[in-house]
Amino acid sequence: MASLSSLTARLPGRAAGKLSAPATVTVDAGKFKGTLIAKGLTKSYKGRKVVSGVTIGVRAGEAVGLLGPNGAGKTTCFYMVTGLVPVDEGTIEIDGFDVTSMPMYRRARLGIGYLPQEASIFRGLNVEQNIRAVLEVVEKDRKVRERNLDELLEEFHISHLRKAPSMSLSGGERRRLEIARALATRPAYMLLDEPFAGIDPIAVA
Repeated sequence: MASLSSLTARLPGRAAGKLSAPATVTVDAGKFKGTLIAKGLTKSYKGRKVVSGVTIGVRAGEAVGLLGPNGAGKTTCFYMVTGLVPVDEGTIEIDGFDVTSMPMYRRARLGIGYLPQEASIFRGLNVEQNIRAVLEVVEKDRKVRERNLDELLEEFHISHLRKAPSMSLSGGERRRLEIARALATRPAYMLLDEPFAGIDPIAVA
């Protein structure tokens, strides 16, 4: 199983010419290149404040942990940063660009990747098809796609399962597949929500 350091090593940033910048730019955006900054994030549900004034700053390539007990609002913070839910208050910037009001798919184009805590495999596909489905979106060259597919399968020790139906995987095998598929998008910033849930401690180490 790949270690956390090998996961961060697979965050090369955005490919040249792949992305379009948003219209809103902060002052001196150039000096913020390679940063993801969330300021004063606040979110309430039915009058109950679940996140209050959270500020997070991450540079591309860094490994940063967001710690807290169950119900502290960690997943909600991820939801706001990725665009799954809107913020009530606060701002989110990628490389100095304000993306607070930007939809999730545009944030993804700017380099945001997300691995949810819940199971997210494509149940009707086998292991290699799950990863290939993502690679076909981000890589036009078929030979490069297949090489990347083989590398991901090998790195996460699921090559022997490549033809296996995804529904037949154990919890740990499924999680490895989900991490490999998330990294197939080559994100600049990878948000991992409980990434090693279901994976045995020896494999994580």
